[in-house]
Amino acid sequence: MHQEVSLLATVAIGFVFAAVFGYLADRLRLPPLVGYLVAGIMMGPYTPGIVADAGLASQLAEMGVILLMFGVGLHFSASDLLAVRGVAVPGALGRILLATLLGIGLCSLWGWGLGAGIVFGLSLSVASTVVLLKALEEHNQVDSVNGRVTVGWLIVEDLAMVLALVLLPAFSGVLGGNADAADAATAGGGLAITLTIAITLLKVGAFTVMAIYFGPKVVPWILTLVARTGSPELFTLSVLAVALGIAFGSAEIFGVSFALGAFVAGVVMSESHLSHRAAADSLPLQNAFAVLFFVSVGMLFDPYVIIRDPLAVAAVLALIIFGKSLIGFLIVILLRFPISMGLSVAAGLAQIGEFSFILASLGVSLGLLPREGQDLILAGAILSIIVNPLVLLGGDWLQKAVHRKWPSLFEQYGKSKHDALSRELDRIRKISEDRNRQHQLEMQQLIETFPMFAQVDENSQEELLLLFRPKVASPGERVIRIGDRGDGMYFISSGAVEVQLEDDPVRLQAGSFFGEMALLSGGRRTADVIAVDFCQFLVLERRDFNVFMSKHPALRAAVSDMAKERKAMNVSRRKRKKSLDAT
Repeated sequence: MHQEVSLLATVAIGFVFAAVFGYLADRLRLPPLVGYLVAGIMMGPYTPGIVADAGLASQLAEMGVILLMFGVGLHFSASDLLAVRGVAVPGALGRILLATLLGIGLCSLWGWGLGAGIVFGLSLSVASTVVLLKALEEHNQVDSVNGRVTVGWLIVEDLAMVLALVLLPAFSGVLGGNADAADAATAGGGLAITLTIAITLLKVGAFTVMAIYFGPKVVPWILTLVARTGSPELFTLSVLAVALGIAFGSAEIFGVSFALGAFVAGVVMSESHLSHRAAADSLPLQNAFAVLFFVSVGMLFDPYVIIRDPLAVAAVLALIIFGKSLIGFLIVILLRFPISMGLSVAAGLAQIGEFSFILASLGVSLGLLPREGQDLILAGAILSIIVNPLVLLGGDWLQKAVHRKWPSLFEQYGKSKHDALSRELDRIRKISEDRNRQHQLEMQQLIETFPMFAQVDENSQEELLLLFRPKVASPGERVIRIGDRGDGMYFISSGAVEVQLEDDPVRLQAGSFFGEMALLSGGRRTADVIAVDFCQFLVLERRDFNVFMSKHPALRAAVSDMAKERKAMNVSRRKRKKSLDAT
């Protein structure tokens, strides 16, 4: 007897089942994701016991896809995509076309129509984002040349599927779909279909322009603004708001997928030096919701389809694993890239996933794909995901075997193109590393110049760098005037100043600070401060000083103690001078 459960129960039971079966899979030396899929099957409507809400689970799983693509985008860049375009664009489009033709041929053997064949073939032609990225992460290949090419290939496939999702309703009537499901534009003839295509391309183009020209200016600025507040929870919330907001806005306004929008959000955010902090904050949620993705896939699967149509399931699985892999490998080789890259791309993309489910559901709703076709696509997805680790191992074994048998061919074929691509990716990576290194040097210099800041954590040090306002002064320039209201605390990065006390001026060098007394007491400035050299200051303004010091009482106490010592020294100096004057 089935027991329906709510959203909260779906999440709770999903995590519990995933943890249990994931652990059992690991003990059996299987990838944990196999356990997650089994957990979903156990929670689905086709097995006895608890039946979770598959609709809710799939929406939660979409969060996992969004956060995962966002995380990949944080470590990717638009330059990376441009660098791999020579293999990713023709490779992805060529494989989609040939895999779709294979799907049409397979459907024709079953007596299905052209429309069913197109939907079926497209569904089998696109790989799973989640599975691929998990596999690359486990093998530490996300940043490798082959990993970058495979991710770029996947992004091109996603863009092509966005176009397919828009065009299918427009052509459904022509392809034999339900008359009611056909898009209203189809009734207008070829002109209306052309207009639909033009509008879609215009939207994607507008999305690209917004992402390239406006995103890198706006998103890092927002992150910096939020980071200056010093609130960790507000920063994490802002990171998620940017990721989900851009994903949702991209889908609603430009018609692209949530996953693609989230990836672009990550790419845009990677331009900020706070990207590593954003990645660390989003990682726990990314991992948790990615698990729900696999659970939701398992919930959709009817295991009895393997018993009903074993030959059809085997044919689908063969097309996904062998057909698509062979096509991908041959395309890479024909483009004169290395054999190792061809085998890596072929093995990594030998599965199907989230876009396949969306296309299959759309095909059924349009009357193009029979329900049996959707069941076969789900079976192919589940089985290809389960065996994907074995496919990856097979790819590694093939690379070693080819290298042993034909070492010269393996090493020399496509070497020039691989080396050129590797140099370009290294150049892009070096630019990013130089930017990060410069930021680290700034942090290190801050600690070396002002050792007191070593007692706060790295995030707080980053916050300080964002709070500081740079200021310069020339020799003889008055930096602080006696009697003025305290506007900030000054840290001397370079140069020297002279504090004009009543009795005896005090000289302060780089590494010192001044102006803290008025901020701590709330009073007026008690002395003039004159630059005696070309000076560079880091100024912590009054509001930022109060907020930051309130969160770091130990640092405030240290500054207060140093201010008291300085005040006591000034008093002692005045007394000593008066004593000397009296004698």
